[in-house]
Amino acid sequence: MAVYLRVRLIRVRVRQAALRRLAERVLVTVGEKQSELSLDLVGDGRMRRLNCQYRKKDRTTDVLAFAMRESSSPVSALLGDVVISVPTAQRQAKEGGRSLSEELAWLLVHGVLHLCGYDHERSEAEARRMKRREQAVLRGLRPIPILATVPRVSRMCAGSTATRKG
Repeated sequence: MAVYLRVRLIRVRVRQAALRRLAERVLVTVGEKQSELSLDLVGDGRMRRLNCQYRKKDRTTDVLAFAMRESSSPVSALLGDVVISVPTAQRQAKEGGRSLSEELAWLLVHGVLHLCGYDHERSEAEARRMKRREQAVLRGLRPIPILATVPRVSRMCAGSTATRKG
């Protein structure tokens, strides 16, 4: 089992080892412990381009999944690629009252389930089935480790002068 992680972000610190371990746990939980996964964390611009290119939707989205297997019999060890927009995850986490790490974990599980053949857009019944599976997988992953942090920006300008009294 291997997780290939690419982080293409400037404004977020990603704990890559923790994220890789969590992705490995997700693969084991969904019965894909022999599989490999490519995980890409990107910004909204790159996600919008991918969404436009592959889904013909000219807007960003939270997660995309690109399966590498045509059928259930694995010819390749690579299950597929999961691409997550971290800025979108940040907004959704804030709106939903969740931490960024919880949101990233959910998006990772959601993407991996798509690679395993789940598709919430197919029907209402399939959407319910996928949601139940997501919840079960996430329960098994708790507690969710800290996966990413957003550094606080200092309010003091770099060129400001501070004097020390003493």
